[in-house]
Amino acid sequence: MLRIGSSIIGALVSRSDGAGSPAAAGGEAPPPPPDGGAAGGGRPPGEGPTPGGSDDGDRAAADWRAWLESPPGSYVLDWEQAQLDAAVADVFGYHAVQLGVPRLDALRANRMPHRVRALLPADAAPGDRPTVRIEHPEELPFEGQSLDLVVMPHALEFAADPHQVLREVDRVLRPEGRLIVTGFNPVSLWGARQLVLGPVLRPFLPGDGQVIAVPRLRDWCKLLGLEADRARYGCWRPPCRTQLWLDRTRFMESAGDRWWPICGATYLIAATKRVRGMRLIGPAWKTSKARRALAVPSTQRRGLPPAPPPV
Repeated sequence: MLRIGSSIIGALVSRSDGAGSPAAAGGEAPPPPPDGGAAGGGRPPGEGPTPGGSDDGDRAAADWRAWLESPPGSYVLDWEQAQLDAAVADVFGYHAVQLGVPRLDALRANRMPHRVRALLPADAAPGDRPTVRIEHPEELPFEGQSLDLVVMPHALEFAADPHQVLREVDRVLRPEGRLIVTGFNPVSLWGARQLVLGPVLRPFLPGDGQVIAVPRLRDWCKLLGLEADRARYGCWRPPCRTQLWLDRTRFMESAGDRWWPICGATYLIAATKRVRGMRLIGPAWKTSKARRALAVPSTQRRGLPPAPPPV
């Protein structure tokens, strides 16, 4: 017992004095652990998911792509593709950009010579059109007043600051340039299902997006000098997840267009950038003097007869 106790005491004393450590043995001491972690434990910096980091953005993008591949997503894409083809067909210029939903070819009916897709880091690049990579839509890598058309399908709903995105679009648009936006309508069956039953049941729409109503979007456009046109609504079928029930409720398309036209699940709204022109009127530095009539000498005198003609 005495030997065991003495050995334990000797080990504790030697450990407290630093005997047996690399520094005491003549080697270099190990570097201190990083802040917030213990030596030999914890996760190295840059590994694993971080709250609010790129993993959350990748997961949100994956959920959005999975929803677009579902039957209701295909139903929305078909309606928006038809509406976008009609909206961009008569917009003329030189440079057009699509921001959001790479599965949609929003510029295929447009005839501008330069049509580009702006893709986020998580978006897959289709090979049928030139693309440009952007970090986030709040800062676009384009010069001021350089674009004639900007199409944003569902780009404002998944942006961190949608108002800043609109300000950036206003910066890059030329005077009389066109902006086309699509989004989900909160005043619809789909919006009611998302807002009322979303916290209780599984959300029908992607949960990371924020639904923006048309009147609110009009106010934002008005503040930036964008003149909004009349909105178009579509997709009046109820929020069904299967193609079978979407086909069974096909009759609601004509009924909704007639009886509740502003209650469609999706909308499309276009706006034109208006720049008020002016003409500076400066002071008239050069004044034109009025010309005086030249005096003509008269050969007649008062009270005297006229002179006889020469012989």
